[in-house]
Amino acid sequence: MTHRYTFNRLELAGSLGDLGTLLPLAIGMILINKLDPAGLFFSVGLYYILAGIYFGVTVPVQPMKVVGAYAIAMGLSASQIMASSLWLAGIFIVIGATGAMDLIGKYTPKPVVRGVQLSTGVLLMAEGVKFMIGTSKFQLMAKAAEPFLTVQRLGPLPVGIIIGGLGGLLTLLLLENRKLPAGLLVVCGGVLIGLIMGTREGFEQLRLGLHLPPFLPLPFPSAADFASALLILVLPQIPMTMGNAVIAYADLSNQYFGEASRRVTYRSACVSIAIANFVGFLFGGMPLCHGAGGLAAHHRFGARTAGSNLLIGVFFILLVIFFGNRILTVLYLLPMSILGVLLIFAGGQLALTVIDLKDRKGLFVAVMMLGITLAANLAAGFLVGLVIAYLLKSERLSV
Repeated sequence: MTHRYTFNRLELAGSLGDLGTLLPLAIGMILINKLDPAGLFFSVGLYYILAGIYFGVTVPVQPMKVVGAYAIAMGLSASQIMASSLWLAGIFIVIGATGAMDLIGKYTPKPVVRGVQLSTGVLLMAEGVKFMIGTSKFQLMAKAAEPFLTVQRLGPLPVGIIIGGLGGLLTLLLLENRKLPAGLLVVCGGVLIGLIMGTREGFEQLRLGLHLPPFLPLPFPSAADFASALLILVLPQIPMTMGNAVIAYADLSNQYFGEASRRVTYRSACVSIAIANFVGFLFGGMPLCHGAGGLAAHHRFGARTAGSNLLIGVFFILLVIFFGNRILTVLYLLPMSILGVLLIFAGGQLALTVIDLKDRKGLFVAVMMLGITLAANLAAGFLVGLVIAYLLKSERLSV
């Protein structure tokens, strides 16, 4: 019988597996869009804990990537992001509570689900490589491959490639090791590098204390904020969230945990996302969701129960309570290239779910969706994949 909560080295290692997705967007939205650091990480930690307790299995918590990436690239205001959180909370509570998501999920063919998982996995791997070579958006904005390290090159090579290469090798050697979990050692090794070679930005102002996260730290969005958020952030995000954070996520959770994940349904995932975004609005955080990539990351590095959720959730909440808005000083210790290693292995795990597609038409749908995603975005890939999958049900069409 599988335990609902397990607390050991593997669960701890698995709980850290998705930091590569979470931290870059979170830090970017704090620095560029002026979200509240304490409120953001408190809402993330609280969501991890509540989701783990309710669902009873490992549950990923991720930023909504369309909202996050576009908000950072365009330098949107915190009020516009808050407006998008309220929009998303309202939309997903309606989609979930009315059962509309169940219908969408029921009529989404398996090759489309696998196409979403393949596309997300490849995107994660590509982003991981960018983190290692120093070409992600965050690094380009910071004008440094490792913005929080004092050393940028070792001889002719960027330091990120060396750190990432060593981290990747260590991960390969220890990925199946239960005594020395790869994720835990890679993250701890990265923090050690940060302590030795880091810029120590903000360390002189770091003080232990008792800090409570602010409630409603940002002004209530205006009508203009709501209008712009709906058009440029929310509408492009919805298809991607339905495809990756609801359908593909619920499917993967069932693959990994079977009967233990019976509470992970299309409806409950939607309602959970709605609650997360309302809580994020209250504390000045970023729009949040679940995600197949996040679940693959946690699972690949050892998470098997809801214990991993409690471990990472408590970790973020304690950081907020002890350090308040200085929490970024602690998180800066983890090199970007180490986050890249986590992304590469998580992406590979997710992309490999495509191997259970045996027929040629199903594989064509998944690969076509990957191509469309790389050329446009995942939302377009999901919508076009649906059309292609239904067209190929006809025996008159072949590939």
